[in-house]
Amino acid sequence: MALTIPIDVKDRVVVITGAARGMGRAYVRGFLTEGARVVAADKSWTGVEDFHQELLGGQNVLVAEVDVTNDEQIDRAYQAALDRFGTVDILVNNAAMRQRDLFPPAGRVTTLQTKDPDWERMFAVNVFGCLKVIRRFIKPMMEKRRGSIVNIVSSGILNHSPGGAYMALRPHTREMPYMASKAALATLSFYLADEVKEYNIAVNLAIPGHTRTTGFDEQNRARLAMGGQPGPPPVVPEHIVPLVLYLASQDASTLTGKMFDAMQWNAEHGLGGREQWQVKSFS
Repeated sequence: MALTIPIDVKDRVVVITGAARGMGRAYVRGFLTEGARVVAADKSWTGVEDFHQELLGGQNVLVAEVDVTNDEQIDRAYQAALDRFGTVDILVNNAAMRQRDLFPPAGRVTTLQTKDPDWERMFAVNVFGCLKVIRRFIKPMMEKRRGSIVNIVSSGILNHSPGGAYMALRPHTREMPYMASKAALATLSFYLADEVKEYNIAVNLAIPGHTRTTGFDEQNRARLAMGGQPGPPPVVPEHIVPLVLYLASQDASTLTGKMFDAMQWNAEHGLGGREQWQVKSFS
C-alpha cells in the first residue's frame, strides 16, 4: 500500500532488534523500501536462512546476531554499526520475550502460578535488554542532537477509568509477567522522552494489532484445546510498518512522548482498518 503520510528516513541509519521474523522482518523491508540503511539485529537467524541471505546481499544492510541481554554482543553490534555506517539515527526496540515464549505454547498462567525466575527472565529481555540497547545506540543521536527511538509495547497494558476508577483492558487473558514488563517499558519510555528532549531525540511507542507472528497459530490451537474462545482474526505483521516509519521520521521538536495504536492510527490516516490488514487465509 502506497504511503501518503510524510516519511523521512532516506539514508538514515536505523537499528532494529528482533529483526529476523514477524514484525521485525516487516520493519526491515519497510525501512529498506524507503531508502534507509538498516542494522538488522536478532538473537538467532536459524530457521530464516532465506531472509538472512537476502539481507547479506544488500548494500544498505548490516546483519547482526544480538541477544539484548548480552552486553558484549550489544557492544559488538554497536561498533559494527558505527564502522559500517558511521552513525545511528533511529532505534526500533522490537525484540521481546512474549508470554508464549516463557510458557509455551498457550502462555496462559495465573500470577500466583509464576515464579521469581519467570519475572526475572521476562524483565531481563523486555525492560533491561531494551534499556541496554538504548544506552548504546542513543549516543550518536545525542552527539548530533537529533534522533528517534520507537519502542513496541502491547494494548494489554492499557486501562480506562469509567466513573473515575481505573480498570485494565483485558486482565482475563492471564499474561503476567509479559504485560507487567511492557507496562514498565512504556513508563520508562514516557520518562525518557522528557529526559532526552533537550537533545532533540524523540521517544515514542507503538501498539500492534492482534498480529499473526511466529508461534501465533500454535498458541491459538493450544488455547482452544484448553477450552478458550477464538480471538478476532489476526492481522499481517506489515500493518504496523506505516506507523513505525512515521514515528522514526520524528524528532523531539515534532513529536515525542506519545503512544499510538497502530490499527486506529492506520484508519485515521487513510490506510484502512482491520479488514484491510486482516490475514485472508486464517481460519
